[in-house]
Amino acid sequence: MTTTISSREFNQDAAGAKRAALDGPVFITDRGRPAHVLLSIDDYRRLSGEQRSLVDLLAMADDVEFTIPSSRELAQPAELD
Repeated sequence: MTTTISSREFNQDAAGAKRAALDGPVFITDRGRPAHVLLSIDDYRRLSGEQRSLVDLLAMADDVEFTIPSSRELAQPAELD
């Protein structure tokens, strides 16, 4: 479903515009003419064809610490008995 709101309405109720964007694009008009489009992040990613790596997705998680050790830290001499 497409929604159209004025810039003034957007400024007064940004939360409502964000909720409406979950159902489809929200066209924001300036003096009666479309000026901007608000999309959910899922719709934007689908349209842009954006592909994210696992590292990008983990970096978005604030509560997860993720460090990649250097190869020197992983290398150990082999024990051959």
